[in-house]
Amino acid sequence: MDKLTQLLALLGVIAYWLILAAVAVRIVIKRRTIGVSFSWLLVIYFLPIVGILAYLLIGELHLGSSRADRSKAMFVPYRQWFANLYQHQAHRPQSQSYYGLSISQLCNSQLAIPSLTCNHLTLKHTPKQILDAIINDINQAQASINMEFYIWYPGGQADDVATALINAAHRGVTIKLLLDAAGSRKFFNSPWPKKMKQSGIMVVPALIVSPLRMLFRRLDLRLHRKIVVIDNHIAYTGSMNLVDPKCFKQGDGVGQWIDIMLRITGPVVPVINTVGAWDWEVETKQRSLPEPPADDCTTNQGSLVQVIPSGPGMPPEVIHKVLLQSLYEAKHKIVITTPYFVPSENLLDALTTAAQRGVDVNLIIPRKNDSTMVKWASRAFFSDLLTSGVKIHRFTGGLLHTKSVVIDDEHCLVGSVNLDMRSLWLNFELTLAVDDPLFSLKMAQLQADYIANSEFLDLSRWQKRSIIKRFIEQFFYLFSPLL
Repeated sequence: MDKLTQLLALLGVIAYWLILAAVAVRIVIKRRTIGVSFSWLLVIYFLPIVGILAYLLIGELHLGSSRADRSKAMFVPYRQWFANLYQHQAHRPQSQSYYGLSISQLCNSQLAIPSLTCNHLTLKHTPKQILDAIINDINQAQASINMEFYIWYPGGQADDVATALINAAHRGVTIKLLLDAAGSRKFFNSPWPKKMKQSGIMVVPALIVSPLRMLFRRLDLRLHRKIVVIDNHIAYTGSMNLVDPKCFKQGDGVGQWIDIMLRITGPVVPVINTVGAWDWEVETKQRSLPEPPADDCTTNQGSLVQVIPSGPGMPPEVIHKVLLQSLYEAKHKIVITTPYFVPSENLLDALTTAAQRGVDVNLIIPRKNDSTMVKWASRAFFSDLLTSGVKIHRFTGGLLHTKSVVIDDEHCLVGSVNLDMRSLWLNFELTLAVDDPLFSLKMAQLQADYIANSEFLDLSRWQKRSIIKRFIEQFFYLFSPLL
């Protein structure tokens, strides 16, 4: 009996090390960045059983076989829809600036989605501005409303949006609401889904989380886009979830969340609507491609906009590549706002190199963060940034959730993407590249307001932090590619 027990123990040890070696080999042959591979190797060797299970669940980009097959089948009709836009009056590559041209060329090769001009963009930067505008446009809707968000949190003015949607449904407006199942769990546990469905609104949870599903799809893959499209004529997108900040995460001690949304009219609205239609079809198997934009663009007036979606089923890291290209092109100034800053090796290098070649690089992040791991991992990069000349401003007026990049006050990127690996590599995201100096200047002015409400992080002061803090930073730095 003792010999049998010893034999079983020996076989167990051998099996364990074979599994460990197999996972390690798989991590290496995936040929991701060295930092990501090294972090996973640390996890599986220092937390053996937990690390292996974690890698199997969230280590690779698994969309799920049914969704993956459906996405492949969708490429042909959607690609044809986008391809037709190259013949549209609003596609005027000759009007692109120095900044917009290379980004457009990159998106043409990666996404086959053209940039379009003749768009009118209005920057909304307070919760009341944003929610009032959305409610007003919902009240004017005639035919359709399509919405998708990572978080819908009941309470306050978010309930007024829900009431406006129900009233619109009673008028005969067709309404589709796609919400991330994890991010919007408070909403799905509230009375609102039942009320909406009784009114004829289609309410669908995206990427449902369950013990069975996580065996076939990456658990932390999330729908992070923020999209509202009304009558295929008006669109909203940006960083704000469908929440009233006065009622959202008030117990976290970070203050109210600070966000922006863009209200858009023009030819890119149907493009944004088609991105939403893609998400809807992946989740429901129902196809509803919108009508293409009308051929009524006769002048060069308005903003030239490139729509850039990312996520599983699309070219890898496309927004990451666009961001890097924008930083490489900067001549004078870069200003970035992001709530979560855990950069890739390439992004860190692009920022420090820009500062070293004389570009005025400014990073605006919240002083208080709702994610402890991200807070400490982010701080691990401060020394390299400050030493190279990057200016770090820590916003004190709440949790700055705006995601924006302004280059030389002439070109900007605005959307849902955080500057961390989860957003840049994993989630379903949406960014707009706006090639318009007038709009970019408005965005730059808002960023200046953020800086005025921030504390400047001085290098000499930063170097005086305690050894304990340095140790915590370096510990989380090891796992930063996984955050």
